Amino acid sequence: MLKRFAWFAVPVLVVGFFTWKQVARVARAAGKPTARNTEKPVVVPQGMKLAFRALPAAFSSAKNPGTPAKIALGRMLYYEPRLSKNHDISCNSCHQLGKYGVDNNPRSPGHKKQLGGRNSPTVYNAAGHITQFWDGRSPDVEDQAKGPVLNPVEMAMPNAAAVVKVLKSIPGYVVAFKKAFPKSKDPVTYDNMAKAIGAFERNLTTPARWDAFLKGDKAALTNKEKKGFMLFVMTGCITCHTGPLLGGHMYQKLGLVKAWPGNKDTGRFQVTKNPVDKAMFKVPSLRNVEKTGPYLHDGSIKTLHKAVSMMAQYQLGRKLNAQQVDLIVAFLKSLTGKINTAYIKKPKLPASSSTTPKPNPN
Repeated sequence: MLKRFAWFAVPVLVVGFFTWKQVARVARAAGKPTARNTEKPVVVPQGMKLAFRALPAAFSSAKNPGTPAKIALGRMLYYEPRLSKNHDISCNSCHQLGKYGVDNNPRSPGHKKQLGGRNSPTVYNAAGHITQFWDGRSPDVEDQAKGPVLNPVEMAMPNAAAVVKVLKSIPGYVVAFKKAFPKSKDPVTYDNMAKAIGAFERNLTTPARWDAFLKGDKAALTNKEKKGFMLFVMTGCITCHTGPLLGGHMYQKLGLVKAWPGNKDTGRFQVTKNPVDKAMFKVPSLRNVEKTGPYLHDGSIKTLHKAVSMMAQYQLGRKLNAQQVDLIVAFLKSLTGKINTAYIKKPKLPASSSTTPKPNPN
């Protein structure tokens, strides 16, 4: 338990060093026009970086170690539409790897164009979160991979046995599962499907300029981005958004200091049935947040500027002006990382056989 909340203690201490007057002072200084060739480099105090860590190369799992064969199978399954009832939806439909792991819809369309109940979060860096889904109902990416396939609104397969039937009817998958799980007597199982997808997702990381900055490259961020980071810290955003993912490590109530307008989703309460968890959601990572809108569990906020402004107001009790919001957004854009296009390249999927079940639009 202490390990889970270790990131929480540091932000509180860091924020305590600054006053709201200092926040305003940083914003005013940032607004002064300065010739680019004479502007002095902004120096970020080392103490402000204490709550953060650079992104790891991968999020490995002792329970599900990745192997080339398992990752290759997981990549195919991630793009596989035959895991859906009508053979028209894959993991990549809602979590598009070429678009930073999202589809940029408030809610994603599934089977028969039905809309999911919540916004589809990005799959990039998700393996580093404490849990999966907005309400934390899955402990890891392997368990998460099982849910959408059987969800009647999403991929709508009737049961795990039906999924296994499809996979076993495709000769190429039978061979691929044997390679990925050589010690299994019956390698083509629903659990192994999820393990393969999880092994692939654990390498979906997006290192950014921010990581270079944390590692000592002072020129990796612009002066504006550095000022935005300092304002981000002093405003109190790091109460929740810290660590290597700048989030993803805790739950927080939406509308912590002021009731969030229009929210009817009870969040984690739906999982725990504990009244304390009403309106509690997993804090999202801010990695690639520039690219992953619209925002919140319901996709109700279209722009990053509005998201920053409302978060400050309803979560922290701070009223930011346009200039301050613009500074923080500038910093957040430095978190946009690099996608490994070779790793996410769609593979050739194995051909169906005469016994492969046909698409079912009903």
